[in-house]
Amino acid sequence: MLVIRRKKSESFLIGNDIRVTILECASDGVRVAIDAPKHISILREELSEAEQINRGALAPSTDSLLSLQNALSHIVAPEHSDGRKQE
Repeated sequence: MLVIRRKKSESFLIGNDIRVTILECASDGVRVAIDAPKHISILREELSEAEQINRGALAPSTDSLLSLQNALSHIVAPEHSDGRKQE
């Protein structure tokens, strides 16, 4: 990890096309401006972590799918009024 000390209105470059400028330093945090190409995604870390958790929740585990399959296999299909099973 690289640690850089900057004062208000000073900048640093990441590669040739990303500029980070310090806008304000206060006791409750630092405000920065990031100038980068539109194709570069810039996301606060906590939002990135939440996004990864949400993506994981969308993809159920194999165990969950097997449990659901087992539970559904015990459900009996309702019958028609004439005694035939619905499909």
